Amino acid sequence: MKHHGLIKTTGKGMGFVTVDGMEQEVVITPEFLNHALNGDTVEIILTGTYVDTKRAKLRTGTDSEFKAPQQAGQVVKIIERHKDEYVGTLLTQEGKYQVVPDDRRMYVNIAIPADKINGATPNQKVLAQITGWENGQTNPQGEIVQVIGDKGTHETEMQSIILDRGIDTNFPDDVDAEAHALEKSEKPIKPEEIARRKDFRGTFTTTIDPFDAKDFDDALSIKDLGDGKFEIGVHIADVSHYVRPGTALDREAKNRGTSVYLVDRTIPMLPEVLSNDLCSLNPHEDKCAFSAVFVMDMEGKVHERWFGKTVINSDKRFSYEEAQESLNTQGLHFKELNTLNQIAYKLRAEKYKAGAIDFETEEVKFKLDKDGKPIEVVKKQRLDTHKLVEEYMLLANREVAKFIYDKQKGNLDTASIYRIHDLPDPDRMADLSLFLQAMGHSLPLKQGKVNSQDINKLLKSIVGTPEESLIKTATIRSMAKAIYSTKNIGHFGLAFTYYTHFTSPIRRYPDLIVQRILYYILNQDKKHLKDEWKSYEKIANHSTEKEIAAAEAERASIKYKQVEYMSAHIGEEFNGKISGVTEWGLYVEEENTKCEGMIPLRELGNDFFTLNRKTYTVIGEKTKKKFRLGDAVRFRVVNADLDAKTLDYKLVA
Repeated sequence: MKHHGLIKTTGKGMGFVTVDGMEQEVVITPEFLNHALNGDTVEIILTGTYVDTKRAKLRTGTDSEFKAPQQAGQVVKIIERHKDEYVGTLLTQEGKYQVVPDDRRMYVNIAIPADKINGATPNQKVLAQITGWENGQTNPQGEIVQVIGDKGTHETEMQSIILDRGIDTNFPDDVDAEAHALEKSEKPIKPEEIARRKDFRGTFTTTIDPFDAKDFDDALSIKDLGDGKFEIGVHIADVSHYVRPGTALDREAKNRGTSVYLVDRTIPMLPEVLSNDLCSLNPHEDKCAFSAVFVMDMEGKVHERWFGKTVINSDKRFSYEEAQESLNTQGLHFKELNTLNQIAYKLRAEKYKAGAIDFETEEVKFKLDKDGKPIEVVKKQRLDTHKLVEEYMLLANREVAKFIYDKQKGNLDTASIYRIHDLPDPDRMADLSLFLQAMGHSLPLKQGKVNSQDINKLLKSIVGTPEESLIKTATIRSMAKAIYSTKNIGHFGLAFTYYTHFTSPIRRYPDLIVQRILYYILNQDKKHLKDEWKSYEKIANHSTEKEIAAAEAERASIKYKQVEYMSAHIGEEFNGKISGVTEWGLYVEEENTKCEGMIPLRELGNDFFTLNRKTYTVIGEKTKKKFRLGDAVRFRVVNADLDAKTLDYKLVA
């Protein structure tokens, strides 16, 4: 019997295929991959049982810890290649050229004929395209389609990260042409367009964003209605007014799916003439918005709601820090900001009471010199003003989702795109529970299921402890991933029955689609819904894939800069904590920069150290010395490998 699925590969040439209806992945050993590469859709047959002899019996020596055998398989057909272009370094040996891919899941190099190197020289970063891989050939054959630049330079490495994930930094000519034509024809807003919209230009309105933001998706307005009630508007850039179905702009936005944020740049979903100007809610300019307006009291209760197209004019562009300073010192627009903040507190409390999980984790940002070298790594601050904006965006997204769902119930399978977050997998929860026991904490499970309130109790109990960030990270990794879907199953992490993405259409394509859907429903335009709803599932899946690729690119750029930063500190000592324990070494995270490196077990001292998986502890056989996950350690940086994006540390006694 043949099965279909996506294959994941390792750098050592092992493959793992997820098959519907099978609990465990099917293992494909190197000799049975038959040229399948990571991410390919493949057809396989089952060939028997696979047992990992190295790990079947764990080194703690307990017979009860044998892993259950897995199905072994063989790839018999590659149905669809995930990609055929790879970024890598051009090398030459005895007159033969090869590209060594940056992607560590690519287990073979790409052979390049001498007449296909396209002017590249050895040790340069290049983009290579696989042109063929015949039976009997050890390596795929390819050609160089782009020379990126000299290895190790900032621009080359950032471009490598971008290109390896299929992200395009340039817009096609027809897309740019459409964008500039829109700017000429739609700016300023025509009087007849203003007349069609609800006018909020007389209501205090502000944007609150990062200090270096260039595009402004959202604005907040507030008006005191008396009797303890306030009209609060969540105004979102009306991208749907400018980017219409069937246009080159729409085609390109759909393909990109999302904007991409690296350590030093933004790669926008829309051309900058739209993202930074025409659509952006810049201060002191009349702007088209799509708004969710609520009548609320100081307890955060919504008494009325209204959705529709508006025109706004932002009175003030606050950075998060400026708005926080105003709250702290009763500064500019304190009254309005304070009211918004007090109501946001109530919304947040209600959210957590309902079971939303508080997953605030530490993030880092870089200060770069003129050449892109990291000169400082700092933790991002999370202010009340960040939380203020977040709560109103959550409110708008939730209420829009509920409105669309209610209006379409039983019609067109509720044709919309939702942001969903599934219940946690019972097996992952069981693993998490064991991990927490080893750390001295507990998470109650009932038939493998977990209650979100219990997760919150756990997260509150670890605040301020050395293991706080480790447990938060482990808990997040145990959760399902939020995705886009046409089938609303709710959002476990937020404890919302209805949730979508509506509030960031400049940088996320699903938000633009939801704007259109909301407009169709408000105007009872069933024709457009019928014409478009069948494409929504494909858009949801594609947008999820693009979101994952963008997140991978962001993480890769951060990791590269962390390794580059530490490469200037070889030989220096730092404080850290053990962030991972394995059979081959301890992973240690520096306490301020979050730079993670590895200490091999063989470097821990004159002893034989083994891993106890149940307690997440490495133990010396002779000395009985223990290193446990979360332990504070002092270490020295001994090596930084920019190619592999890895750091080597050594324990300081």
